[in-house]
Amino acid sequence: MIDELRWYRESSSLDEGFFLFKKGRCMKKTLLSRYDHKLVEKDKYDFWLDNDLFRAKSEDKPPFCIVIPPPNVTGKLHLGHAWDTTLQDIIARYKRMQGFDMLWLAGMDHAGIATQAKVEARLKEEGISKYDLGREGFLEKAWEWKHTYADFIREQWATLGLSLDYSRERFTLDEGLSDAVKKVFVDLYNDGLIYQGERIINWDPQAQTALSNIEVIHKEIEGGMYHFRFQVVDSDEVLIVATTRPETMFGDVCVFVHPEDKRYLHLHGKTVINPASKKVMPILVDPYIDMSFGSGAMKCTPAHDPNDFNLAHTHQLEKVLCMHPDGTMNELAQAYEGMDRFDCRKQLMIDLEAQGLVERVEKHVHQVGHSERTDVIVEPYLSKQWFVSMKPLAQAVLKKQNDQGMNFVPERFEKTFIQWLENIEDWCISRQLWWGHRIPAYFHNETGEIVVSLTPPENMDDYTQDEDVLDTWFSSALWPFSTLGWPEKTSDLDRFFPNSVLVTGYDIIFFWVARMAFMSEYFMKELPFKDVLIHGLVRDASGRKMSKSLGNGVEPMDIIEKYGTDALRFYLTTSSSPGQDLRYMEEKVEASWNFINKLWNASRFVMMNMEEDFEEDESSLKNASELDAWLLTKLDATIQSVTHAMDAYDYGLAGSTLVNFTWNDFCSWYIELSKVSLQSSDPQVRSATLNTLVYALKSILKMLHPFMPFVSEEIFKQISDELSISISAYPTVRSHQALVDVTRVDRLISLISALRELRLSQSIKKANELNIQLSNEQGQHVMLSHLEADILVKMVNAQVGEVKSEGALTLPILSGNVLVSMQEHMDMGDQIAKLTSLKENLEKEMARSKAMLSNEAFLSKASASKVEAERAKASEYQRQYETILAQLDAISSR
Repeated sequence: MIDELRWYRESSSLDEGFFLFKKGRCMKKTLLSRYDHKLVEKDKYDFWLDNDLFRAKSEDKPPFCIVIPPPNVTGKLHLGHAWDTTLQDIIARYKRMQGFDMLWLAGMDHAGIATQAKVEARLKEEGISKYDLGREGFLEKAWEWKHTYADFIREQWATLGLSLDYSRERFTLDEGLSDAVKKVFVDLYNDGLIYQGERIINWDPQAQTALSNIEVIHKEIEGGMYHFRFQVVDSDEVLIVATTRPETMFGDVCVFVHPEDKRYLHLHGKTVINPASKKVMPILVDPYIDMSFGSGAMKCTPAHDPNDFNLAHTHQLEKVLCMHPDGTMNELAQAYEGMDRFDCRKQLMIDLEAQGLVERVEKHVHQVGHSERTDVIVEPYLSKQWFVSMKPLAQAVLKKQNDQGMNFVPERFEKTFIQWLENIEDWCISRQLWWGHRIPAYFHNETGEIVVSLTPPENMDDYTQDEDVLDTWFSSALWPFSTLGWPEKTSDLDRFFPNSVLVTGYDIIFFWVARMAFMSEYFMKELPFKDVLIHGLVRDASGRKMSKSLGNGVEPMDIIEKYGTDALRFYLTTSSSPGQDLRYMEEKVEASWNFINKLWNASRFVMMNMEEDFEEDESSLKNASELDAWLLTKLDATIQSVTHAMDAYDYGLAGSTLVNFTWNDFCSWYIELSKVSLQSSDPQVRSATLNTLVYALKSILKMLHPFMPFVSEEIFKQISDELSISISAYPTVRSHQALVDVTRVDRLISLISALRELRLSQSIKKANELNIQLSNEQGQHVMLSHLEADILVKMVNAQVGEVKSEGALTLPILSGNVLVSMQEHMDMGDQIAKLTSLKENLEKEMARSKAMLSNEAFLSKASASKVEAERAKASEYQRQYETILAQLDAISSR
């Protein structure tokens, strides 16, 4: 498997400074001066596989299991797959780092009708029909297709960096899963839950196979409502009957009216002439008929309409098909025999209009079912098929869900799940295909006796196996437990079922989640998952669904070529909330790349300050300065917040928290401010700061690793002797001895920002020293520490001392004010303009904050901490506003 997954590239193109892998060991070099995602991502996946880092193998660790929603072997993966699988990989890498025995089981789906359609299309291009090859010959071609596209999929999994356990990879048509499918079919049949019967099913005339209800996509189209004149026999009276499908009139058996419809009481027991077939049909009565719809008279076509089928069953009417399976008209259509159903409709209308039998035609916009796979209009069609009796299975799942159910994230999707189960219909599971699990039912050639068994009858010459195969979703429904070895009692099944979490889109809750639930409940007596994480669909920037017809699809491999896997992964998984759709915007992928580049440059700074003999010593953190302790405290808060978000599957919040801490606290402030300590003559000061830098960088990399595995591995190996970041311990909140009140450094940062803004707005050169005086919120003078004073000089060339109020400017900062001597830098007019601008900005912020705090929706829905934070902002805005008003008043009174 490892050899299959490798893709080798020439290593001669590696620039100086790239991190190389060789025989499972690393050769350390400094990072490249510029982040190059192609070089960074090269060979990492082979390294992880060579070192067997993805296999679940530690029984002394707590188990955690995800089974991948198996992609269809019909083609290459799309952007939705990239999103879905990256979400799973985030969970897998996170749990592995937390010390779980992480099983993320790889696998693919045979995708019956979809794959067969692809293979048939390829054969057609070669001038070959499946019938030319026969069943076995066609299946050989289908398996060739499977092997080709399975390799494509594995390559893309590798490119995406997915930490799958390939040692347990499964395929829905492999021998073990085929055995499981047979057992489930046989057991359900013996238990009376699978039956064969004639029902109206959804028929795909192009693929010539049955479809389940959820394989039908309803589209709104403009058709016609056709009103025809049915002549009452032995009378001059005409009965007006409407239909949207005139071609089905050849399958009509009667006309129904409501028994209490006064308009037609005199017609009870009479007969009419079908205008299409000229057949004489009875007028029957049934309370099902809607008297208010149209004329209140309804034609009955039992073999082509599910409601008509039920009426025919009640009244013991014949059920006659007027079409062939390919959608052409049969002998009942008389002169129209052999015509396509829609061509028949057109010609029939022309002919009946000429005969004066068309009352009128109205435009009619309605929802029409289309085959999900071939996109042709589905034909309701009477057919003998195999069905699963769903209500008993659904009731058992509902009871279990109410008692100790699966946890849906977001919670609202549980309601969708339950509503579908409460309104479930029997499931048509037979498909008229060759590619799939052939139904294990055998018919006696003379008596018609049915034998359903795991193995064929001994005297097979007397029997013929059912030609049909099972719906693809039948085998997929067994995925959570069949992949772990069921029906055998394996150690994996005992250890990893129920699965810990399922990640899937909301569009297949019905297709897949519900079916896995009732199969697991019936055969395992447990629901299949503890958590079900639901995500949305990827749409274009305008919110439209991506499709070939719109030409708005995005090829993930093209994006990876331009920006790298890490940037795409980070964007996809942090740009929406659980259950919400994602609008794809390339500029946001570029923003993710820029963030990685920022991290890269920060890492280079840290490494440049690491002496050759540097050894990490966390004990030196006891000597941490107030600045070091500030970062460590911020880091602890970040670890706590990110861990909480990760546990809640809120990757958008986890991502924004990490970006904020990494970009702002670590890169923009701590790295800049730490330069003073790094230049200190005191080795303890230097050591504490350098160890803080390394400790914080490692923690950042570990928290980012589930999102961006390649670059985090590359940087981590430069500053760590561990084999791989993927098996290092996830950061936890630690107790540092030198923690301080973070507001002191926050105030220093606020001071530096205010003075930088002042220099910029007033064009004060940095060479011109600023003289300042600090005071707290109570107006008391504040002194800075030696480190803070040194930082202030280095960052903004400012000295703290006594400043006379005359000719000085007061600027509000966090938890206080700064008085800046401005006599040598600006005149009073400029000072007034500056203060007025600050005042106007504060008035806007105060109005915004007031509006939020008076909004009942915000107060009721927002968390208590968020509401409290907004109140704190409002208080600070008010304090700053009053300071500026006082300053303006002082200037005007001079």
